[in-house]
Amino acid sequence: MNTFHLIISSPDGNKFDGDAVMLSLRGTEGDLAVMAGHVPFVTAVKKGKCEITLPDETVMEATLDGGLLNVSKDLVTLLSSSFNTKE
Repeated sequence: MNTFHLIISSPDGNKFDGDAVMLSLRGTEGDLAVMAGHVPFVTAVKKGKCEITLPDETVMEATLDGGLLNVSKDLVTLLSSSFNTKE
C-alpha cells in the first residue's frame, strides 16, 4: 500500500507524526478521504470523527474540534484545537 506522511498538531503539540494509508474526516463541503498522491489542497475541517488507516491496516479513531487540513505533494498536515484518540 502507498503511504503518505501525516502530521496532526494541536496546541498541546504533535498528536500524530508518521506514515498513513488514508485519513478520513469531515471537511466544510462534506466527508473526505486523503490517500497517497492526492491532489494538493487546503480546507477547513468540521468538528467530528477522524480515522487514520495505518500501514499495518489498523485504524486509529479520534475526535477533533475542527481545524485546517493542508495536503501538499509530500506532506499532509492537520491543525486542530483538540485531537483526542479513542483508547
